[in-house]
Amino acid sequence: MRVLVTGGTGYLGASIVGALHRRGHHPVVFARRASAAGLPGVAYDGDIRDRRALQLAAADTEAIVHAAALVSLWRPFAHEFDDVNVGGLLNVLDVTRARGIPRVVYTSSFLALPPAGENAPLEANDYQRTKVRALEAARAAAAAGVPIVTMFPGVIYGPGAATEGNLVGRLIRDHLQGRMPGLIGADQPWSYAYVTDVAEAHVEAVERAAVCGEYRLGGENVPQMRVFEVVRHLTGRPLPRRIPFAVAHAAALVEDMRASWFGRPPVLTRGTVQIFRRDWSLDSQRSAAELSYRLTPLATGLRDLLATL
Repeated sequence: MRVLVTGGTGYLGASIVGALHRRGHHPVVFARRASAAGLPGVAYDGDIRDRRALQLAAADTEAIVHAAALVSLWRPFAHEFDDVNVGGLLNVLDVTRARGIPRVVYTSSFLALPPAGENAPLEANDYQRTKVRALEAARAAAAAGVPIVTMFPGVIYGPGAATEGNLVGRLIRDHLQGRMPGLIGADQPWSYAYVTDVAEAHVEAVERAAVCGEYRLGGENVPQMRVFEVVRHLTGRPLPRRIPFAVAHAAALVEDMRASWFGRPPVLTRGTVQIFRRDWSLDSQRSAAELSYRLTPLATGLRDLLATL
């Protein structure tokens, strides 16, 4: 099957491309610098905001995996998040309709869902706000008959570059190098999803014609500090300090003001502190039953991650 993967050079996107290739499919990698990435398949250099480029890349494809997103703590112009995270999905939906593509698999985010025990999603920063808006668009398209399957990965981690898409890798690297001041919300649960497991689930959603609706792709639901307990066991590095919410909020207020005044990226924002106050557990039972989704044990996945740092 010829499958277009938007954001195919990103942390998750590249893993999806690899999974498609291993299973005998023909990936079409769409990203701004796709041709320089050296990934298997056909490379198309293009921006997800450019509908014409996307339409050209989608020629003769039988499915689209839409993994392109602007994942960032902050940008000086909020519309960048809207243009990529909402506008990019709308472009994919338009191309799907125009070309009659029979399957779209959309990578949303656990942050587009309400936290555990709450009824409404947060909109604590522009990334989260636009992922909530994009989910609304995806659900409207599904209701109108567009063949879209929506995936909600948890906190994706695993081997590979410590980029914005591999937040756990970045935190562990900074911790091992003594550059992480501590953890905010250390005892709040998160759902840690191994990158290869998430990628394979996307391929299953492409292959299984009967699959429809929305799927949560989590992992072990454990407090943030549990990650660093495993790291301590494997490396001997002491646990990071716990940062109280009041201290974090005060620091974030200062950082938000600096970003507003000087246009420089903040180290921490008040929105981020709001997110760290919540429980982000996920129930992946439906994905396990319908997508054969496997959950790599956290200790195993972290061991793999540490081997690449």
